[in-house]
Amino acid sequence: MIRRGRGKIINLCSLNSEISRPTIGNYAAAKGGLKMLTRAMAVEWAKHNIQANGLAPGYIKTALTGPLTVDPEFNRHLCARTPAGRWGEPEELIGAAVFLATPASDFVNGQILFVDGGLLAAL
Repeated sequence: MIRRGRGKIINLCSLNSEISRPTIGNYAAAKGGLKMLTRAMAVEWAKHNIQANGLAPGYIKTALTGPLTVDPEFNRHLCARTPAGRWGEPEELIGAAVFLATPASDFVNGQILFVDGGLLAAL
């Protein structure tokens, strides 16, 4: 990317880059570190016309979150705390990823774009 004089880096962060809950300390620590790596990349490589940003999904229905989606207590808790009142769908990440990958985001650098149904804003 440096040789080419441009580039886009999209790190897959998480809502847990900012918050945590019991039992996921190691995951939250890793995603928090990735958030800061994203910001460091942005600062270091901006002079080469490289943008480094993070895409941070909230609670999205995937194979990984499957056990949580069928846990009535967790599901009720999550939906009550999320302003959208529901889990996200994987397809809902596409628009944010396209934005970060295209010239539309050429002056966006070092940011974490949360796609979380408003959960982070409500905490």
